[in-house]
Amino acid sequence: MLKQFALIGLMGLSASAMAGQWQVKVGGSVVSPTGDTKVDGIGTFEATDELAFTPSVEYFFNDNISAEVLLAAPINHDVALDGAEVVRIKHLPPTITAKYHFKNASRFTPYIGVGGTAFVAWDERTKGGLSALDVDVKEAYGFAGQLGFNFQPADAKNWGVYFDARYAQTSPEVTAKDAAGATVTKFDLDIDPMVYTLGYSYKF
Repeated sequence: MLKQFALIGLMGLSASAMAGQWQVKVGGSVVSPTGDTKVDGIGTFEATDELAFTPSVEYFFNDNISAEVLLAAPINHDVALDGAEVVRIKHLPPTITAKYHFKNASRFTPYIGVGGTAFVAWDERTKGGLSALDVDVKEAYGFAGQLGFNFQPADAKNWGVYFDARYAQTSPEVTAKDAAGATVTKFDLDIDPMVYTLGYSYKF
């Protein structure tokens, strides 16, 4: 579903490429998971907070409506079991949102957005108390929401600064196996992060 949404969005951008403006955004984010997963007989798994480099590209169809694609750099995410880190996952969080900008007389422009996100994992590995196990994390898809504002200083024509908060609904399936290949446990890891971003924007 997310791939179809992305294709439709990109086709829409191509069809109207001369009608609006592009904006490039470069930001730094705090990725703060809000979920945890209790597994009977094992304990509670919880993804830890991480820092991330989160550039994005945005297309404005008019002053109020835009579409944004998050192009975050790969994120190394640790997962703790009852407080002790036992899994490291490298992943990408491609996210597409359709946004509405509330234009007003001030230089602050609030916006809100909704869309879809993905959790694309690779190079997952166990450590600590689970280092004897092999772990596999599947890709996952979910809802994404966004709320923030852009501020354009008085002497700025094209550039500005922005802050936003995103919510991503992500619960990838995790499978842990022993050395013989037998499944020890399988569960959906509820990550569901809030992502807080501060950055620089440039419109052209």
